[in-house]
Amino acid sequence: MSSPIGVFDSGYGGLTILRQMRQLLPQYDYLYLGDNARAPYGSHSFEVIYKYTLQAVEALFARGCKLVILACNTASAKALRTIQERDLPGIDPNRRVLGVIRPTVEAIGPLTKTRHVGLLATAGTVNSGSYTLEVHKLWPDITVTGQACPMWVPLVENYEFDSPGADYFVKKRIEGILRVDPKIDTLILGCTHYPLLMNKIVKYTPPGVRIVPQGEYVAESLKKYLAKHTAMEAQLSKQGRVHYLTTESAEKFRESAALFMHEMVDVETISL
Repeated sequence: MSSPIGVFDSGYGGLTILRQMRQLLPQYDYLYLGDNARAPYGSHSFEVIYKYTLQAVEALFARGCKLVILACNTASAKALRTIQERDLPGIDPNRRVLGVIRPTVEAIGPLTKTRHVGLLATAGTVNSGSYTLEVHKLWPDITVTGQACPMWVPLVENYEFDSPGADYFVKKRIEGILRVDPKIDTLILGCTHYPLLMNKIVKYTPPGVRIVPQGEYVAESLKKYLAKHTAMEAQLSKQGRVHYLTTESAEKFRESAALFMHEMVDVETISL
């Protein structure tokens, strides 16, 4: 049985992470699952996000994945630790579930000079406090300021990320966070959808403020993880294949995925 690397997101944003993983680690097989029927996760409660994420992880495990990446900040913030500590030992202690927050946090320490960092993310991720917690474990001297951007994901999912309407919402949130803390010199894009708004984000971010999308850091972290955990690495299938699953319409997913992946994709609809 093949053992692809499972990649999960509530919607399409995780495709920005998958694309970077495939660029850096093209030899592995990947299985992507988007819970598009129930997206976005950002506004749901902790209990609901945990339940949905666990269902997705179990679905990927059932299809042969030994390693699953939660390519979703909301799921990483609200479900990862519980799944790692409470569920994995009972399901299979040899399988692993990893998130996107820790690799991003590891990267920002050397990047910020003022030690003031901004987090642009969904309300769920900001309110969870997960980024602040992880940052302070590694970099206790860094001040983190969070700003929820509730309109940014709908802009991306409705193909409005390049529209004039997007300018208003992007400008508003970037100006808002810099008003709260003018010393910020590093902005974490704490949602995997946000790289599609990059043109607008760059436009309204002052010079000298670094923007940190997650894909390259998560991919680099996965590469290091596999080099260190050789027993896990040996179990992964390596034929360079990728398959996509969605809980919504396959046709709709195919259209949107082409936008993120710059290629047509092979997708199957499942229910969780």
